[in-house]
Amino acid sequence: MSLRELAILGCGSQQHTRRRNHNAYLLRWKTEGFLFDPGEATQRQFIFASIAPTAVTRIFVSHFHGDHCLGLGAMILRLNLDKVLHPIHIYYPESGKKYFDNLRYSSIYTQTITIIEHPVKVSKEMTLVDETDDFLIYGSLLNHGIDCIGWRVQEKDTRKCIQSKLKDKGVHGPLVKELLEKGSVMTPTGKVEIDEVSYVRPGDSVAVVIDTLKCPQIVDLAKDAKLLLIESTYLEGERELAESYKHMTAKQAAELAKQAGVEKMVMTHFSARYSDEKMFEEEARQIFKESYAAEDLKRFQF
Repeated sequence: MSLRELAILGCGSQQHTRRRNHNAYLLRWKTEGFLFDPGEATQRQFIFASIAPTAVTRIFVSHFHGDHCLGLGAMILRLNLDKVLHPIHIYYPESGKKYFDNLRYSSIYTQTITIIEHPVKVSKEMTLVDETDDFLIYGSLLNHGIDCIGWRVQEKDTRKCIQSKLKDKGVHGPLVKELLEKGSVMTPTGKVEIDEVSYVRPGDSVAVVIDTLKCPQIVDLAKDAKLLLIESTYLEGERELAESYKHMTAKQAAELAKQAGVEKMVMTHFSARYSDEKMFEEEARQIFKESYAAEDLKRFQF
């Protein structure tokens, strides 16, 4: 199986702490490196994580508050310095185009890489944003007071052949390729339909929801996801404070994870007032057992 990993490059919110960098999350899956919300010093965090920045193929900016985007310009410069050969796709809210341009062109450099911009305009309904060979990428407008996008990366369904059944039916060599392309194939013993010797494996999904009040869109984005990365800036004791800043608590995140039927939830974007992430796990696990707190440089498999 190919690498399926979420690397936490930063899990703090607006204020850095000694142990938490600004947001930055790298999802490595198949041939893609999805980088979400590159906050300040993201480029440096790659060094501490022992991950080459060239692993990045797509960058997502949920919104243009500083802790979610101030590292974007530096990441572009780093990828440019490394002269990556693959195109870099960058997704961001369409309404923040001027902020994106300010970050992209914030210093003098000679561009050597291909950057493909995706200014995204979405509603509260989950919308298809892009499609690759392996994935469908969806977005939905969250509730944060400004345009802020939650994301769902959906792996496409794949057909898996059952080797023992291929052998029994006499399908081998070039006949396998023909069967996959045409849906049926003739063998010396007769016609073989693809469903006789294979099955469709439903694709997995990962949802990323950063900076929002609790809202129905989150459940749609995270429905049956293998992994949900979600903000839980505060604990339930500061519920009023969370709502005043349009954020969520660990308890609320757990309620959403349970409602969506996700397999694993990773909480992040912690307020600097908290020094111990374990408090978030303790609160969330009362509702949803598979709740985990992010930590800088920690990795989660799925």
